[in-house]
Amino acid sequence: MEIRAPYALIGLFVLVAIGAVFGFVYWLHNAGGLSARTIYQVRFENTVAGLLPGAAVLFNGIRVGEVTDLQLSPDNPRQITATAAIAASTPVRPDTHAGLEFQGLTGVPVITLEGGTGSTQWATSPGELRLLAADPLAGQSMTQAARDALRRVDSVLAENAEPLRDTIANLKTFSAALARNSDRVDGIMAGVEKMTGGGPANVPPIVYDLTAPRTFPAAGKAPSGVLAVAEPTAIIMFDTQKILVRPSGAEGPTFANARWSDNLPKLLYARVIQSFENANLLRSVTRPLDGLTADNQLLIDIRSFQLLMSAEPVADVEFAARILSNNGKIVDARIFHATVRPSAVDAAATAAALNEAFGKTVVELVAWTTAAM
Repeated sequence: MEIRAPYALIGLFVLVAIGAVFGFVYWLHNAGGLSARTIYQVRFENTVAGLLPGAAVLFNGIRVGEVTDLQLSPDNPRQITATAAIAASTPVRPDTHAGLEFQGLTGVPVITLEGGTGSTQWATSPGELRLLAADPLAGQSMTQAARDALRRVDSVLAENAEPLRDTIANLKTFSAALARNSDRVDGIMAGVEKMTGGGPANVPPIVYDLTAPRTFPAAGKAPSGVLAVAEPTAIIMFDTQKILVRPSGAEGPTFANARWSDNLPKLLYARVIQSFENANLLRSVTRPLDGLTADNQLLIDIRSFQLLMSAEPVADVEFAARILSNNGKIVDARIFHATVRPSAVDAAATAAALNEAFGKTVVELVAWTTAAM
């Protein structure tokens, strides 16, 4: 027995020493240690779920003290008073804003202090507790805030249920109308894109030309005098570079990417002059020039230059011609007309057929004009 007694005393001493060290550390950490502390009370008007004695007190994000006690108010069940020991050097003022925040992934609650002006001071006697009123919403968790927000949303939806049903019905009607007219909407949007310069880049047009014939029937006699050929006239429909298509019944092709090399009257004018020149009438035919008096003048009026979409599509060319003497009298007049069936209903075949029909009419025009002069 005498041998075991010292070991028991040593073990007891070690336990007491360890307890003393832990007690000192706890006191140093939670009870203020050796620094001077000021006791404040923070009054909450709502729950402080999770807040425990020993929780940190932060001033502008810096730890300045700890919570030492939590008590319920006997007069008001909704009030909780937290007692906090805060470093005496902390500039806590009567207007300092007090709140509760949840920090970290675990949501540990701490008391937060912010702001306050240096002009206001505590009007308390030494030893009297200093009271701070916390934000009424302090302590409200995110779950509770979300629950309150959803409750308000539900209330708004319930009050406006009938207008919402009408709005949804109108949207359904509008979407059905859009579905029925989707093709028109696409056309409108394509037009807006073209007007604003948006959309894909324009495809370069394919240009087609007319050729002046080189073979003509032999003339009985050489024409006398000079013939001035005026620029052909036409209605505005033919004053264009487009290859025109006149549908019959159903809508036909548009050849939107096909163009003549110039406006049709100007192109026709140039090729008529070249045709007379190719018929060895270079000295007898000219354009109207200042200072030149021509013996006769040739007037041409374009009546048709288009693809007709009948039972069988045909390229139709027709124009009227008049020869005027230098005194303004009509020497002769005639209508020239020719049709050619294109090999296919596309821009290239249509341009080739119109060119062939033009060649037939202009050969007749040159022969008739030579004979009339």
